[in-house]
Amino acid sequence: MSIQIELLHTMGATEEDYNPGDYIFRENSIPQFYYQIITGEVKLSNYNSDGKEFIQNILTCKDALGESMLFTEKAYPINAIALTRCTTIKVPKTIILNYLTKNPEIYLNICKSLAERLNHKFLLMQKISSPNAAERLKEVIELMKKEQHHNNVKPFTFEVPVTRQQLASLTGLCLETTIRTIKKMERQNILCIRNRKILI
Repeated sequence: MSIQIELLHTMGATEEDYNPGDYIFRENSIPQFYYQIITGEVKLSNYNSDGKEFIQNILTCKDALGESMLFTEKAYPINAIALTRCTTIKVPKTIILNYLTKNPEIYLNICKSLAERLNHKFLLMQKISSPNAAERLKEVIELMKKEQHHNNVKPFTFEVPVTRQQLASLTGLCLETTIRTIKKMERQNILCIRNRKILI
């Protein structure tokens, strides 16, 4: 879900630039703004007690960040961290909520977007519950392929848009297991690797 940038500017929105690794917001902080990505990529993640990162999602241009938290009085359960150089636009929470109450059609669009993201989360959790590492990786990659509307049925035409470390964090596997499993999947002709890029 995205709101037109021009419309956000009429609400007094401001733009901010981030470098890779910069936090846009942190886990346990209180939501104060509606954020939307203009350029770049942002990961939503958190860390377990052992310090292992688990990536919840990777968002790109026009995606909103943590907008569901605007409708609660609770802190963010995740971090939003820039993966690349990126620019976001933000509007104070009180202003955006006031605007939405006066414009129910946009409110409905946000509800639909949140429902789609929740459905994605359920699918992802179902797919990473498999004890088989290859099944986890294949299912998560296929989900990415579907989300990007990649309809080419020929094998090895979809380039996986994340790193091996990010695949590990998305699937709950360690990096070594992810690398070893990807090599095994290549030998089984499930995927191929060209110039270090994974294709399926």
